[in-house]
Amino acid sequence: MNKIKYVLYATLAIALMAIVATAQPGGATAGTADNQFSVDAAKAIGGGVGFGLAAGLAGIGQGLVGSRAAEGAARNPGAAGTVQTIMIIALALIESLVLFALLIVFVKL
Repeated sequence: MNKIKYVLYATLAIALMAIVATAQPGGATAGTADNQFSVDAAKAIGGGVGFGLAAGLAGIGQGLVGSRAAEGAARNPGAAGTVQTIMIIALALIESLVLFALLIVFVKL
């Protein structure tokens, strides 16, 4: 019951935001050249902050994967090869997420 209540509140909030967004006459990009400059600057700042956050959190994740793999190999040396294989796959997936974030930043700018 509690989850249904959250879903209903979220749907209501999205619906109310959509009403306000459609009421604007020309959107955020309409106006003078100064307004367009500020939108472009906000896009650049947002892209830089977003990618920096993604890369920083991915670095933390990669460090945790490496430390947990070293702990797993130390506890069970017989499974070190399997642990190393799983660690390499996990690191590749984490790095691919960072590359997708970089791609999104380039597409948005």
